Amino acid sequence: MDWLTGTTFGKFIWAFCISMIPIVELRGGLPVAITSGLPLWLAYIATVLGNMLPVPFIIIFIKKVFAWLRLHWPWMNAVVTRLEKRAESKSDVIERYGPWGLLLFVAIPAPGTGAWTGALIAALLNMKMKQAIPIIFVGVCIAGIIVTGITYGVIRLV
Repeated sequence: MDWLTGTTFGKFIWAFCISMIPIVELRGGLPVAITSGLPLWLAYIATVLGNMLPVPFIIIFIKKVFAWLRLHWPWMNAVVTRLEKRAESKSDVIERYGPWGLLLFVAIPAPGTGAWTGALIAALLNMKMKQAIPIIFVGVCIAGIIVTGITYGVIRLV
């Protein structure tokens, strides 16, 4: 396990993987990468790429995954419905402001926002991938800048 935390490559992979995790995403991966000693530019690249990797798969497959879960595991219906309702409750801003709403939603590093939820909302609103992915990417990049500022104490939350 030392190779994972002791080398630059290992730290890059670790930050990349942490940033793919829903809820944690770049908001958790970037501070971990920075505090592990990974150079800022590598930490930023690793976490943005890791956060973006699941996005196209979510947009393409989430409706099919939800339908499959409902069909084969009926007890998952409540979980799927809760996820859909949560995304729908946040989609009003995106419906109102269009792509700018999605960009702001993904860019603000707050609980319940980010690339995963943004991709879920884009899929539920039937956004085209070639429109949604660049918007989510820019939002993730902005979130990375904000999280970097918070991590280094340049931006204070209180």
